[in-house]
Amino acid sequence: MSDQAFLTLDQLTLRYGNTTAVDKLNLTINKGELLALLGPSGCGKTTTMRAIAGLMDVAGGTIRLDDKDITRVAANKREIGLVFQSYALFPHLTVFDNVAFGLKLKGIKGDELRQKVESGLKSVGLAKFADRKPPELSGGQQQRVALARSMVMEPKVLLLDEPLSNLDARLRLDMRTELQRVQQETGVTMVFVTHDQAEALALADRIVVMRAGAIEQIGTPEEIYNHPASRFVADFVGFENVYAIRDGKLYSETAEVPLNAVLPKAAGLAFRPKIVTLGTGPLKGIVRGAAFAGNTREYVLETPFGSVKADVDATLPAYALGDEVAFDLPIDQAAILERE
Repeated sequence: MSDQAFLTLDQLTLRYGNTTAVDKLNLTINKGELLALLGPSGCGKTTTMRAIAGLMDVAGGTIRLDDKDITRVAANKREIGLVFQSYALFPHLTVFDNVAFGLKLKGIKGDELRQKVESGLKSVGLAKFADRKPPELSGGQQQRVALARSMVMEPKVLLLDEPLSNLDARLRLDMRTELQRVQQETGVTMVFVTHDQAEALALADRIVVMRAGAIEQIGTPEEIYNHPASRFVADFVGFENVYAIRDGKLYSETAEVPLNAVLPKAAGLAFRPKIVTLGTGPLKGIVRGAAFAGNTREYVLETPFGSVKADVDATLPAYALGDEVAFDLPIDQAAILERE
């Protein structure tokens, strides 16, 4: 990946009727980057992707690709590929003809068409499946056909809408590897939309966390995972114990957390369940939930300031429902939140 600005959204505003879905969004995507738009339903990530693809009108701002303004350029003239969540394959056509479809529309035929399609299928490991039809393929294979169909068009940017959401856990792992390999070998700039933080962390060079039509935080997977900037981001990437700091004290949504410690000057602190210490500490809770999760045991504690979630090594003695347990929230291991 280079540091060259390749795809730029400048003050991008998108509306559905009188409702603003994305408000004056600024984002620069580098050439060869694999970028994730991450967030819950309704945050504006898919709307942003559709605008980049040319599938919806822009209410304000500009979209520039490779130093050209494409804000009003028709979708089929943008040199942007799109892989839909549903794959959108033609069930009555063979794999070869599905991949060839866009090329034929461009007037490519004969040996050139065959070579491009065969090369595309080979790149995603489906060279032997050219004569099959989509219903005869697994979900992962269909996803790779959709990927090949877009890649043979040699797009400058490839957009992927929830690319792994229809696959089971094993196939998701396989497709992660496949996407990374294709992106690495071709150098194509990829932007993918997802609501799955694990998927974004595993695949992306950078993650854009979106909330209510705006960018909440941008960073590398490590930055987003270890240093969330706000309660919203912390909640979204697995910090299940999140507290506000007010007047030098720690507060849950309902009560003060009676932790006698010097707190940093910040908006709040966030604790992953795995850093909560059980069996010792100044706080007490009642075990209301317990689950074995392989290498860990997951507990939910009832406390005067709300539920606390803790994950501990499964080799340690187990607590039973109803047990009172001492615990600690180690501040030196907490993520410091810049804003509430």
